[in-house]
Amino acid sequence: MSLVFNIALGRVASLAALPAANDALIAVPIETAGIVADSVMRDYDDLQTLLAGASNEQTTMGRKTLSGVTVTVDDTNDRVAVDAADIVWTGATGNPVSAIVICYDPDTTTGTDADLIPLTKHDWSVVPDGSDIAATVADFYRASSSA
Repeated sequence: MSLVFNIALGRVASLAALPAANDALIAVPIETAGIVADSVMRDYDDLQTLLAGASNEQTTMGRKTLSGVTVTVDDTNDRVAVDAADIVWTGATGNPVSAIVICYDPDTTTGTDADLIPLTKHDWSVVPDGSDIAATVADFYRASSSA
């Protein structure tokens, strides 16, 4: 994980575990061209603002809903981990990608980009060439206490 957005600090595990009927975690590929620095990106509070802030979504590949999301409380190591199944784009084409932003969508049936809360950004460099592309997910978020 490259960064946790300021708005999501301490909230990722809670949002990932919500049992709402139409909520989901969404992976948004971000193009290499025009991506803003992490120090700027972390301050965006919704996906609409992030995309308006000079970071371009790679729309040819498109967004993916995360599946198999699990939240694991690890008492032995004093941490919580959020995992998901690997993300696969079939026959991926379009502009190069340099990151994936994982967002929380509180309502997949009626929401807009202004409703999507960016949680984490992951550096991920790939040039789509028409073949299947997989992003391996292994605890995309982990938080620990340092009491």
